[in-house]
Amino acid sequence: MAVALTKSQKINKIMNTFELFCKNFVKIIDNDGELVPFVLNDQQQYYIVNAGKYNLILKPRQLGFTTASLAYCLWMAVNNPNTNYLIVSYKGDSAKDLFAKLKRMNLHLPRAKYDAFPSVVRDNRDELVFSNGSTIRSTTTGNKDLGRGMNLMYVLLSEAAFYDDLNGILLSLEPALQKTERSKICLESTANGFNDLQKLYDRANKGLSKYKAFFFPFYASAYEKQFSYDIQEAVKWYKTTNKGQRLSAKDLDKEQKLLYDSGCSLNMLMWKEYILQDKDKNQFYQEYPATDIQAFINTGQSVFDQTLIAEATNYILPPMPKEELEHVPDILKQYIGKGLDIFRLPKPKQRMFAGVDVASGSGNDYSTISVFNGDGQQYASFYRNDVPVYKFAAILREIGLFFNYAFIVIERNGFGTSILERLREGDNPYLNLFKHRHFDKGKSRLQLGWSSNSVTKNKAVTDVKEMFECQLVQIDCKETLKQMQTFIEKDNKTENKNRSNHDDLVISFMLAIQAIKANKYYVEVA
Repeated sequence: MAVALTKSQKINKIMNTFELFCKNFVKIIDNDGELVPFVLNDQQQYYIVNAGKYNLILKPRQLGFTTASLAYCLWMAVNNPNTNYLIVSYKGDSAKDLFAKLKRMNLHLPRAKYDAFPSVVRDNRDELVFSNGSTIRSTTTGNKDLGRGMNLMYVLLSEAAFYDDLNGILLSLEPALQKTERSKICLESTANGFNDLQKLYDRANKGLSKYKAFFFPFYASAYEKQFSYDIQEAVKWYKTTNKGQRLSAKDLDKEQKLLYDSGCSLNMLMWKEYILQDKDKNQFYQEYPATDIQAFINTGQSVFDQTLIAEATNYILPPMPKEELEHVPDILKQYIGKGLDIFRLPKPKQRMFAGVDVASGSGNDYSTISVFNGDGQQYASFYRNDVPVYKFAAILREIGLFFNYAFIVIERNGFGTSILERLREGDNPYLNLFKHRHFDKGKSRLQLGWSSNSVTKNKAVTDVKEMFECQLVQIDCKETLKQMQTFIEKDNKTENKNRSNHDDLVISFMLAIQAIKANKYYVEVA
């Protein structure tokens, strides 16, 4: 039989467990203006359990992560003497609101009932100091000495996507983190286009950063509670416009069905339609994304329709797992899930088409391959920046042969010429390669590869834009869609919005479309 805990043991258990501390001791204001216990929602619990030292949360609006971080600062401060905490906002009003919320939590700690809480020895506009020596400070990004000289246990950067110089702020704050496994920094924000936060999230999401990326969609379970009143209104609206009937599973269109299968409730689908009455779709995707690509929607000069890119993310097919690809050539197996994604296997005698962009393999630009069938369905993508040209030629040959001796368009400019030469040399040359007509001194001849110039590139961009926006292609490579977001047109030239964003997969995608349009095949399909 379990032994009942003493009062002291219960208090110790609550004080040492963040979830119990919130539920028993922290009070917040709910949507009705009532002071209620703070019960962590599923998403807040997930973050607290899985957080590392460096954390980045990309989220829809009002999911409660700021509140959770404020409570976490308070919990750590009262339990850990002589520790420091910093809450950073991008403007003064926000800083005041957040600090007022934290002070309210502290004010309602039951100090008169329990002696487990340190008293407050200083409480001013931007500082809360406890008798145990711990301090919580609030500041804005305008503070030039942000974090300098401090030894911080927890740092919250609220709405970090709106900071003018996020990289500079991190450069100042990261060294101030206390050298202990318990110290943490948390960036939480809705998206704000393509900026420092987007780049950091992208690297973190790929495992290329010390930061751990968290993303939560607009249909996260917490929203059902947070927006319960709005959802009720949305259901009423939907019923009045649909003969008194609620939305049912049999009524769903393709996009709704995919969201529903991903965990979005019928109530949230009705709420989405309700909100979209008065909100542009791009605005909705940025503030209430279903995917991280939707969050970073770019409404600027992008070549491709941003709304269609956001919607395309609902339909992407996940790559096939390695165990289902046992017949893939050995040279390719090492790259599966590490730059090589295969979405479908070719059928016998099926014509396949590929576009190729070649880089040096020195760690800057990427060498890429995009493989499609004649109907515009994507079958594979390859994306690496560390493969030298001679190795990439061998990889390209094997991918081409694996996909029914695919017809390949290779940009011959730069390193592409070397790839073409390697594919055609030896006793077993690769024969199914695109050729363009080249004019020299009044004579024409066929030359291997795609010759890129202002005329041919504009044609390729026009063709790929039409194919994508007329929904004649199905892109399953998430990285390709992300690069399409930043592919812009300026002064009749196509380029990336920022040099740190790549367009290599967009180029190979464009060349794959040229392969499909050429509709050539110089070999028999096995």
